[in-house]
This record gives sequence, C-alpha cells and structure tokens, in this order.
Amino acid sequence: MRGIQDILQRYSLRNRIPFVYQIFEVRTKNEVPSTDFDIYISSGGPGSPLESEGSDWENSYFHLIRELEYINDDPQRTDKKYVFFICHSFQLICRKYNLGKISKRKSTSFGIFPIPRTTNGQFEELFTGLADPFYAVDSRDWQVIKPNEAQIEAIGAKVLALEKERPHVPLERCLMAIRFSDYFFGTQFHPEADPVGMKEHLLSEDKKNQIIEVHGEEKYWEMLQFLDDPEKLERTQNQIIPAFLDQAIHAMQEA
Repeated sequence: MRGIQDILQRYSLRNRIPFVYQIFEVRTKNEVPSTDFDIYISSGGPGSPLESEGSDWENSYFHLIRELEYINDDPQRTDKKYVFFICHSFQLICRKYNLGKISKRKSTSFGIFPIPRTTNGQFEELFTGLADPFYAVDSRDWQVIKPNEAQIEAIGAKVLALEKERPHVPLERCLMAIRFSDYFFGTQFHPEADPVGMKEHLLSEDKKNQIIEVHGEEKYWEMLQFLDDPEKLERTQNQIIPAFLDQAIHAMQEA
C-alpha cells in the first residue's frame, strides 16, 4: 500500500495533476467504492483466492467489477473506468473470467525475478522502455496456470508475460500479466514494490532463510544487488503503474 501511494504522490507532483484518492478495506470491512471514481487500483493479498468464493466481501467486490464493465461496454458512456489488478486481485479476476486454473504453489515464491514477455507483451504500451525480461517482485503462494485459451480469446484478453522458464523443474509456468481489456490490466507480480521497502524484507532473517532454502545463497545476494541497479526494480516501479495512469488520464482528457 505504501508503494502504491508513493507512486500516486510522485505522479501527481511530476505531472501537476491533483489526485483525490481513497483507500477501501474490501476484505476486512467489506468496504467497496462506488463507480464515481475514474481509476481503481486493486491491491495484493495475502490469502487464498479460492476460500473467499461466495463470501459477502467477494460478492460485493465482483458486483463493483460488473458495474464497471457495464459502463465500459456502454458506447454512450465516455466516463470509462480503469482498473489495475495486483497479485491476489489478479488471481480473483482470472477466476472470475475463467482464464486458467488457480492452484497453490508447491513452495512460496518470494524475491526479485526476471519476468519474460510473450509476443503480445512485446507490443504492450505499459511495458515500453522495460527490458525483456524485466525484473519485478514476486510474492505469492498461489498461481494461475493452464491458460484457458478459448476463454482468453473469447473476452479479447492478451497474456503479456509468463513465469520464467525452469527447465530443471517439471512445473507449468504461471501467467504473470494480462491485458483483460482496453480498461482492465493485471499483474501477478508487484509493480508497486520499491527498492527501499524490498530491502527491508530481504534483510529480515525469515525472508533471507526462506530465499536461501529455495533458491540458494548466491541467488539471495544477487537479489540484494538488484536493489542497487536502477535498471531492475526501480525501472519497473517507475514504468508500469505510471504508464497505466498516463493511459487512463490521456483517454479521459480526450473524451
């Protein structure tokens, strides 16, 4: 949440665009925004994206998503609604659209990893200026695998990035980024993560031990080095969500 707010504040100052934003505790307090906002950022977890099915808060959340879809699908409406889904929210929206299988990972993924783009990802505007692969924070116990190609095509979505290949591990690569529509965009990874906050996590004893146990000590020290490289995490944080805001605001100005 701090990372998201930092991005909004920097964007507002740099572009001289005053933002009025509000934080809603969707899961803990069943607080759901109205459709009066222009842009929505739906945050990450923790928690299972399956156990909440049918719960009051999830029903309210999906009701909001449906209302935003109705607005976006109405050719008479010029006040289109833009939504960015992160991690847990990404898994929820993939389940809603039936775009793949939601499953628990064999082990927790936590750290800074390369994110390879698909062919569609090469042309994604929000990824402009990023390397291929680019680097991002991945922190999850769940994943979306076995993409439902027919359903993806049916709703006009595009898979933009996949989990890095692991030739020595016989496991499927999960979906890491999807453009669901002109207005809805989502990532499994955390584009809001910043080097300072991530360093605090990596230096904690439990996270250090967790990464070394799964990936080895060499990979752990490599991740720490990534934090000092402006072409890694910092570039991702400064690109993806700000580009999403650019896209939404420019479209609204034209409308």
